[in-house]
Amino acid sequence: MLPGERDAVGVPVVGAAAGIAAHCEPGPKSATVVRVNGLLVIDKPGGMTSHDVVAKLRRITGEKSIGHLGTLDPTATGVLPLLLGKYTRLAQYFSSAEKRYTGAIRFGFSTDTYDAEGKADRPDLWMELGSAVTLERVRVAATRFHGEMEQMPPAYSAKKIAGTPAYKLAREGKAVELKPARVSIERFAITALEGAEAEFEMSISAGGYVRSVAHELGQDLGCGAHLSRLRRTQAGVFTLYEAHTLEELERLAGNAEAVEALCVHPRMLLPEMPSVTGDSGSLGRLRNGAQANFPEFSRAPLVKVFAGQRELVGIAKRIAGTLFQPVVVMG
Repeated sequence: MLPGERDAVGVPVVGAAAGIAAHCEPGPKSATVVRVNGLLVIDKPGGMTSHDVVAKLRRITGEKSIGHLGTLDPTATGVLPLLLGKYTRLAQYFSSAEKRYTGAIRFGFSTDTYDAEGKADRPDLWMELGSAVTLERVRVAATRFHGEMEQMPPAYSAKKIAGTPAYKLAREGKAVELKPARVSIERFAITALEGAEAEFEMSISAGGYVRSVAHELGQDLGCGAHLSRLRRTQAGVFTLYEAHTLEELERLAGNAEAVEALCVHPRMLLPEMPSVTGDSGSLGRLRNGAQANFPEFSRAPLVKVFAGQRELVGIAKRIAGTLFQPVVVMG
């Protein structure tokens, strides 16, 4: 079990500004300061923690300030958005992104971590009870996991109890008393049942645990279950289509410009915020923390302010009409 890697699915866990808990610790000291700014989507391989991915990308790019937007367990694969450089200042605006997954649930026994890495709580009951677990029955049982509901987080999670992460208490054999959290499951579809494993697709809100759904489904069916495989296919607006492998990035080691070119176009980020391009005078005021006028006529409360097509200068809050106050300045 690796500390911190059992965080709530979908919870943002990084930020370099605005008091957000950061997972972008300083990298190794270097005489040369390299800056790579942007949001890069990684297709995380299995067997690596999210922190491992951050550390490897630091070595590849030379950029010290890197953080991930929501952990993936070591065995999980798929979409892992990373903020690099000045873009870590935007972490607070990605907090409510819905996540989509595919995966498999293994019936027959549950585990203390609710996934395949944990310790089984009893012998495998599949040979004894498996004949009663049909595809139709599993699909019927899965229907209750839809819409808003109260969900109990796993004991092995990063939820804090009096300031201590629950997984630390669980590893020490201490009592873990967690409170249920309100989550929303937009979709939970059982697509196939092959032997003791059910394939599924799921869309779940930030703060929801796929592992808890697998565990509770096994309880409902009376045979126990745990999450045996998980792949994140989408995090907010980011999909596997935008994702890059670590092998692909390793070929660009030392080429900061090439890595930055693989980042999501800045105008595609935070689509709920309109983009506006400022002139030199208004941009100068914004960079100095002063209010400025921009030609943006929607009623959106926040806008992305650019100098040219790609240079994101900051995020500004509408005061009245076309008058804006900077809330994040990229520098």
